Amino acid sequence: MSVAHPGQGHASRPAPSQGWAHHMRATLKIGAPLIAAQLTQQAIQVTDTVMLGWLSAEALAAGVLATTLFFIGFIAGTGFAYAVMPMAASAAGADDVRGVRRVVRMGLWVGALVVTVLMVPLWFAGPILRLTGQDPELVALAVQYLSVAQWALYPAVAVMVLRSYLSALERTQVVMWATLAGAGLNVVLNWMFIFGNWGAPALGIRGAAIATLGSQTLILLLLVAYSLSRPALKKYELFVRFLRPDWEAFREVLRLGVPISATILAEVGMFSVSSLLMGRLGTIPLAAHGIALQVTSVIFMIPLSLASAGTVRVGHALGRHDAHGLDRGARTVMTMSLAVALSGALVLWLLPEPLIRAFLDDQEPQRAAIVATGTGLLAVAAVFQVVDTLQVISVGLLRGLSDTRVPMWIAVASYWGLGIPAAWALAFPLGMGGIGVWIGLALGLSAAAVMLTWRFAQRDRLGLVRYPART
Repeated sequence: MSVAHPGQGHASRPAPSQGWAHHMRATLKIGAPLIAAQLTQQAIQVTDTVMLGWLSAEALAAGVLATTLFFIGFIAGTGFAYAVMPMAASAAGADDVRGVRRVVRMGLWVGALVVTVLMVPLWFAGPILRLTGQDPELVALAVQYLSVAQWALYPAVAVMVLRSYLSALERTQVVMWATLAGAGLNVVLNWMFIFGNWGAPALGIRGAAIATLGSQTLILLLLVAYSLSRPALKKYELFVRFLRPDWEAFREVLRLGVPISATILAEVGMFSVSSLLMGRLGTIPLAAHGIALQVTSVIFMIPLSLASAGTVRVGHALGRHDAHGLDRGARTVMTMSLAVALSGALVLWLLPEPLIRAFLDDQEPQRAAIVATGTGLLAVAAVFQVVDTLQVISVGLLRGLSDTRVPMWIAVASYWGLGIPAAWALAFPLGMGGIGVWIGLALGLSAAAVMLTWRFAQRDRLGLVRYPART
């Protein structure tokens, strides 16, 4: 894209010093709408979980299995969308309109290609789930969901690319409003097609998949319409000569996107394996696990959004050759995120039962057992909120520096070398059950947090700060 040269914490054109209040406001300008969008996106998943829980414990457990595979495919595609964010932010910081256009356009290309490849294993979801020892009845329900939901990957990944583009330009409010619209449609479609309300057919778990496809399609249409209609964005010409290849930008998105996808997949894969391990423990542990994941994911959306804000802030600082802004902006994001993590841990510790009951019908015969199991899981989750936040913020800041390969190996070693083996050993040979699975998750996250935070702290000594050449 453009030639870069290493920096040792000193920019060739220092920016004026800015105070902490400035950096907090700048972070919130990007991060607050992203937080709202992430929470709303999570609300779409929570809505599916709640309504499937109202349907039956079996539908809820099958939904956990199905969305586990769906989410793996989604993350594999969105890793390339996340690669667009630091590249577009750095180009925007340097006022490089052509550079922004190139990476976003090829990000959409790569995302569509990846989803097409992922369609193949999703067609064989049934045999894959049966090989892991899951209940055949739950597998049959999960396949019903995935046969529809897998098509939602195309709009969902395209949404993430456009979200990276708009975030890099600090236009995150539209992402929030589009996601809110999609969440509203998701509620309506779930109510119609899961239960057969308002004259619609009662499709059960397949109805939840239809709602997912509809909501993601609406969000994409709204973001495309905004990108085409706003006068300030017309200069980027994203969809002009869209089919013309730009192989240099294509390769650059792949270069950064492959390790980002692998990093995210390593973590998501750890949680996915944890769902499979919980499935071997029975329907009640799996249902409680699914609820606990949804609750903790809602809280996690805030530091995840702030991590994206950190990526943009670091990318902009690189584009401006602003070492001071990079350092202080990163510290601001980290401090704000840790405050959120501690608050979230307190909520999980003090209010586990009301959070879990919200996902279950009052008449569910297994309600008390699911609540009891889920309460123990949330107690463990309260402990690892801090380390989970540390690792995701550090990854986001390193991503802003386009440092993706070493974080990938750190993630793989932490989650698959430590987290998953520990989860299995504690759950089965040591007989700790579901609690053991979640302690294993905490150990993997802790290892990643320590190594990734250290790496960003040592960025100058390691030569990770590289300022783009003037265009």
